[in-house]
Parts: sequence; C-alpha cells; structure tokens
Amino acid sequence: MQRNELVKYLDQLLDLPAFTGDVSNNGLQIEGRSEVKKIMFGVDGCQQIFDLAVRENADFIFVHHGLSWGGGLKRWVGTDAKRFSTLFCNGISLYAAHLPLDAHPELGNNAVLSSMIGLEQREKFFCYDGVDIGFSGILPQEMSLESIAGKLASALDCNYLLRGSADRLCRKAAVVSGGGGIDSIFEAAAKGCDLLITGEMEHIMHHAALETGVSVIALGHYASETTGPRAMMEHIREKFDIEVCFADLPTGL
Repeated sequence: MQRNELVKYLDQLLDLPAFTGDVSNNGLQIEGRSEVKKIMFGVDGCQQIFDLAVRENADFIFVHHGLSWGGGLKRWVGTDAKRFSTLFCNGISLYAAHLPLDAHPELGNNAVLSSMIGLEQREKFFCYDGVDIGFSGILPQEMSLESIAGKLASALDCNYLLRGSADRLCRKAAVVSGGGGIDSIFEAAAKGCDLLITGEMEHIMHHAALETGVSVIALGHYASETTGPRAMMEHIREKFDIEVCFADLPTGL
C-alpha cells in the first residue's frame, strides 16, 4: 500500500488532533519510501528496532514512543545521528502514537488491558496532558490481587510487582499503562477503586498505596504498553491484508 494512505488512515483512526497537549509529536516522524510492503510494530523507537526492521525488510515502523518530543532535536549527532541514518539510508518510515494509543477506546493500551481482566461499566480515568487516557470499572466478580496479576502476567509474559495483600479480594479497578505515578493512586482512591493496574511502581507510590488502601499491580512500563501496538498490528493486518510483525524488545522495566 502507499505510505501516505497508511498515514492518513492512522491519523484518523487515532484522532491525532484531539491530543494537541501531548509532548510527543504524534504521527509520521520519519518519511521513508512511498510504498509499504511490511510494517513492524513495537513499543520504543530505538536502534534495536531500527536494525531489526532492516533485517526483516520492513518499510514502516509503528511505535508508542517515537523520537520527536516537544521542541524536537537540536543536534543530529551521536546516537541520534546513527538512528536517523539507519532509517533514512534504508527508506524506513517511523510513525509514533503516544497518548492517542494510550487512550483509544478499543485498540489502546488501557482498553486492551481492561479487556484482559473483563472490566465492565467502564468510565474514563486519569487525565494526562488534558486527556483521559485510562479506564476504571467493575470486575466480573471478586478476584484476589494475586489471581488478577497472574492472569495479566501470563497474557503479557512478564513479571509483576504487588502492593497489597496477595489474597485481597478486589472488585473495582482502575487501569493506566506506563507510568501513572502517585496521582493515579489518589485518583483511583477518589473513584472508590480498590485496585490500580499500571506499569511502573515508583518509590513515592508505596506509602500512598498503603495509606489510601488502593492495591497496586505493576506490570512494568514496557509490558503494559505492548498491548496497544499488538492490537494495532492485528487491526492493520485485517484491514489492509498487509504483512506485519511485532518487535518484542523488553526492557525489564
């Protein structure tokens, strides 16, 4: 398919104009060849995924964390020079979707995580840069903290960190992938949630979790944000009948 056709579809699907407050410069960040035959999906725009795209003959890379943030790069040297050289010299396009991929109601990181635990009666949760990116809701039945964590860890092939008694029964949960931070705990408590599912568990969140009574499942920033790219990959495969692949490059964080 044509690169411009793909970019136009992605821009509309992810509703990029609704995320003007996002520090990420969402959308096409590097323009490669005009024809796309294979698309690689992943979490981070980094040298590893760029080298892998070259080996796998991918023409287009879709990631959650791109290379262009805020005011953009000031100097094209060092690791940045190598990254851009790899893409430009091989005609590979780079497309990034940060908050738009967190917030998408069906294909987003948080929507997919919510579906994994069967979250019902969903409401918007956690406003970030002016946009609600997560979800809160009711679990189909009371489940122990450990059983919920185990179910997610098995699906994502990751380890997890708990704050709260492993046998505590939970019913109302909030979900925000990546790094919701201490604010996500306070908002979960304000919504009456007994559980927060997130990516990172920062030191500052420990006492806040204990004192608010909100248990936490931290799946790792990377693992919690593989869900959106994988969902996008399957959607694009079915929509356009084009070759796709996923670059699984876990950071362990």
